[in-house]
Amino acid sequence: MHDGTLAERVLVPSANLVPKPEALSWEAAACLSTAWLTAYRMLFTKSGVRPGGTVLVQGAGGGVATALIQLGSAAGYRMWATSRDEARGERALEIGADRVFGSGERLPARVEAVMETVGAATWSHSINSLRPGGTIVVSGATSGDAPAKAELTKIFFKQLRVIGSTMGTRDELVLLAQFVTSQGVEPVIDSVMPLADARDGFAKMIDGDVFGKVVFTM
Repeated sequence: MHDGTLAERVLVPSANLVPKPEALSWEAAACLSTAWLTAYRMLFTKSGVRPGGTVLVQGAGGGVATALIQLGSAAGYRMWATSRDEARGERALEIGADRVFGSGERLPARVEAVMETVGAATWSHSINSLRPGGTIVVSGATSGDAPAKAELTKIFFKQLRVIGSTMGTRDELVLLAQFVTSQGVEPVIDSVMPLADARDGFAKMIDGDVFGKVVFTM
């Protein structure tokens, strides 16, 4: 709808600004308003899961996925994650995941909610991983938005909820900033690159060669 902010200077209404948490570097704070706000809304506004419940995060390496793991762990959720890469799975454990499974691996128990950003490649696994009445929150489809099987019969027989979510509100961003400050959480950053090398940063994302956020600086 509007020009992006991949620029040296950006003009925004002052009412849109949220104070930067003092404990965070500028690079870490830059993660909050995109991937972290998306994760905050998925987990705390849309999922309907209370602390103590089990949440599955599909794909352990992306910016939203790592944010979900860190936020959920700090809030008292039992966070499970999937990964096709063993090294990323180990890192997911280091940042707060309780357990990590291979992509498509059968879980030892069904979960209250699945956080879905991968899309077609993991859709069936997400549906099959939910307990009756569970919720799948979708904020992305990096592997495509047309799964081979929609699993509609399972969705209505198990009375599952499929919720779409993207970004969040300014009020949620304020709460997110307060939450990371009070819990001492700092976003995982994969790499920091100058703006002139932004193309290389996007290439890393497309290749899936990241764990956490890629941050561009002046």
